[in-house]
Amino acid sequence: MTSNNFNIAIIDYGSGNLRSVAKAFEQACAEAGGGEVVVTNEPAVLRGASHIVLPGVGAFADCKRGLDAVPGLIDALNQEVITNAKPFLGICVGMQLMATVGLEHGKTDGLGWIGGRVVAIEPADENLKIPHMGWNALDFDPAVNAVFANIDPGVHAYFVHSYQFDAADPTQMLARVDYGGPVTAIVGRENMLGTQFHPEKSQQFGLRFIANFLRWQP
Repeated sequence: MTSNNFNIAIIDYGSGNLRSVAKAFEQACAEAGGGEVVVTNEPAVLRGASHIVLPGVGAFADCKRGLDAVPGLIDALNQEVITNAKPFLGICVGMQLMATVGLEHGKTDGLGWIGGRVVAIEPADENLKIPHMGWNALDFDPAVNAVFANIDPGVHAYFVHSYQFDAADPTQMLARVDYGGPVTAIVGRENMLGTQFHPEKSQQFGLRFIANFLRWQP
């Protein structure tokens, strides 16, 4: 993409540290060629976006209720992400919402974009605390997706979560971490990516990952 071609919509549905996400995208956007970052809950704004970002903090059920409460938002997401195939990034619970169903605080339907369930993390080591909080090393194959350009396996990302995405298709789990067993860190298919970690809190690696997402041409 050429300069000033990015038009990034960060979705505000009452869940997520939107200012820190927006600041990280503004910085990465400037480094990747320029453009505009807009925080919005207006479905019409998504039509003009080049990239769509869905953050999320808290419980799956609460975040899904927040999405449902914004008139026309889920329909607009389905239109722009599924039908029009715009690059999409879900962050933390925003990534989990891509699943078929979440099992946190009861059973709640997700967006159904990537088959699977969001289930409690159950470390094999009982000394490991839940939530899984802090820095952890990513395990991935750089050849799997262009979003890993110039990023080496073992790089550390910042996590805060008690539930993880159990993808029905293992090939759609693009990165994992070890926390008393494998824990999903990135899921993806076609034009959609989701990170369990917070790229906006993952320092230089997080900014590089965001810039790679912006340059990505699925």
